[in-house]
Amino acid sequence: MLTPTEAEKLIREAVLPAEPEDCPIDEAQGRVLRSAIRADRDLPPFDRATMDGYALRTAAVEAGVVRFRIEAVQAAGQPPRSLGEAPEACVEIMTGAPLPAGADCVVPYEEASRDDATVTLAAGKAFASGYAVHRRGSDHRAGATIIPVGKRLTGREIAVAASCGCAVLQVSRRPAIAVVATGDELVAVAATVAAHQIRRSNDYALRAALIQSDFPGVDRFHVGDVPQKVGDLLQRILGSHDAVLLTGGVSMGRFDYIPAELERQGVRKIFHGVAQRPGKPLWFGLGPRGQPVFALPGNPVSAYTCLHRYVLPAFARAAGAIPPPPRRVALAAAFTFRPRLARFLPVALGEGPQGEHRATPVPGNTSGDFASLVGTDGFVELAAEQEEFPAGHLVPFWPWV
Repeated sequence: MLTPTEAEKLIREAVLPAEPEDCPIDEAQGRVLRSAIRADRDLPPFDRATMDGYALRTAAVEAGVVRFRIEAVQAAGQPPRSLGEAPEACVEIMTGAPLPAGADCVVPYEEASRDDATVTLAAGKAFASGYAVHRRGSDHRAGATIIPVGKRLTGREIAVAASCGCAVLQVSRRPAIAVVATGDELVAVAATVAAHQIRRSNDYALRAALIQSDFPGVDRFHVGDVPQKVGDLLQRILGSHDAVLLTGGVSMGRFDYIPAELERQGVRKIFHGVAQRPGKPLWFGLGPRGQPVFALPGNPVSAYTCLHRYVLPAFARAAGAIPPPPRRVALAAAFTFRPRLARFLPVALGEGPQGEHRATPVPGNTSGDFASLVGTDGFVELAAEQEEFPAGHLVPFWPWV
């Protein structure tokens, strides 16, 4: 079987990039940028005051002038005024207002005293050229790239885009995703449940995590263990959705029809099985339109873990975002795992004596013990080549969304 790294590589090579589309700026939150945002003019576009005070010439201060005469008021949003030619001339100015022509510094209110139209500078204060002034172009010059391609847009990036006049942004198109829970034992959440049945949870969990990861176009489905019904549903969603996630029916049991039905519907298998626990029966392929199809194990912990280890990073890359590599954390307690499989171990993060992140193992009962994930922060990946993992051992950490 494949290692997790090999499986990840095959997925990365197979999943196609999403198409770009135009998006109004007020709908762009969470989208991935596909065309860089550049400054359409110098930022800031003019020399501007960073404090309320008085705009004047530092040359006058250096020449010994301490009393200045207010000639005008410069408010934000007004065209810049000009400072008179007299050395003692100054202009009262508000924060954000353009610096008057001829002035090169701003003396804040609290560093001067005022008597009617006369301003006296505080004794012993020095005011260099540029004091309390935000210089034109000091942030970015016109044409400079401010937000690169591949950035997921938050309020910070939206603010920059707005300041650059980008009313419409080019972003990655969000996929329409089908999440299918399979199994005759599953019933709806609100239904009366018999002793031999269980309520559906995988499709709810996967949909919530996808939406949290800025993939909101998720439709949920359920199908029982009947090949004809499985095939009919697959045919329908493969024609209407850009990605398909199935849970259950993917192992080696008599009623595990998913792999055969996927191939019958024209889905090309890339791999089936990864040397990992949980999630060993993971299946991945490409649909008739090239869309990714993931068949995840039905046990809830397996499905949720595989979603975070493989599916969400694949969707992020397809959108043009580059997921950061997993950070490494130290195990807070020793752990032993003897099977020659990679182990995805749920952990709770805490802080060590030096302020470092430490991961406390929370192994749970079985891969069906979904409730054990409550209170955990993610999982660490333990290498298959090792059996004993001492406290302090550094391991890669994958957070839950």
